[in-house]
Amino acid sequence: MDRNIINKYKNEKDRLLISKVMDKIRFCETKNKIQTTDFLDEMEQKLLENFLKSQKISNYFFTGGFEEAERKILVIYPEKLTDIIRNINLNEYINCIRIQLPNEMQGEYTHKNYLGGLMKLGISREKIGDILVEENGADILVMSEMLKFLITNISSLTRFSKSRVEQIELQNLRKIEIKTQNIKITVASMRLDNIVSELARCSRGKANELLSQERVLLNHEIIEKSSKEVKENDIVTIRGKGRFVIKSIVGNSRKGRLFIEVEKFI
Repeated sequence: MDRNIINKYKNEKDRLLISKVMDKIRFCETKNKIQTTDFLDEMEQKLLENFLKSQKISNYFFTGGFEEAERKILVIYPEKLTDIIRNINLNEYINCIRIQLPNEMQGEYTHKNYLGGLMKLGISREKIGDILVEENGADILVMSEMLKFLITNISSLTRFSKSRVEQIELQNLRKIEIKTQNIKITVASMRLDNIVSELARCSRGKANELLSQERVLLNHEIIEKSSKEVKENDIVTIRGKGRFVIKSIVGNSRKGRLFIEVEKFI
């Protein structure tokens, strides 16, 4: 594999990620051993998926420990394992910690509180997957090598000192309902800046600022081009504002504006 391909990526972080994955591919091919990354956000997953497709590599998959996971690891495997790879034991790579809050603290903590606690222990973000939060506690997906450390040290944090901390099997994860609401917006066209302006409730000028600041993702890719056309079923993420799915164009106004039905994640 030609390492010069890295030079096509402008962002230093992207180049580093691609370089690490190239090393893992080479190791997988020469040693015939499964290789994995740390947890990746959706933008990193999209970057790597595009890269792997461009290199005609198909012996890989992404998993976050459960089907609906947002943060996932990349698993690269030798071609000889293609027929059995889906049956591998994910617990070798991903484990889950359950924090059960005492009765008097239930309902107090959000995703931010759990993540902040782990970061206080010196855990880097890429070692942590999805955090599934309910009133009585949370299930936290982590890289397997972090399991023993976290089981031992989470209770040292004041906020969790009275909580029960234990490992659970991936099949026993909490079932968290994804909450959304349907909203309707009206736009002059399906240009991205028009869509962002309505979704973020800001002016077109401010929408273009968000684009230039790389705060807008379309289908998990950063887009800076304001004239980019948005289509039905596209996912628009505006950092600091939320995530939206463009469900359908439901009609036109007398002045030719478009009525759009949008699903907003809440």
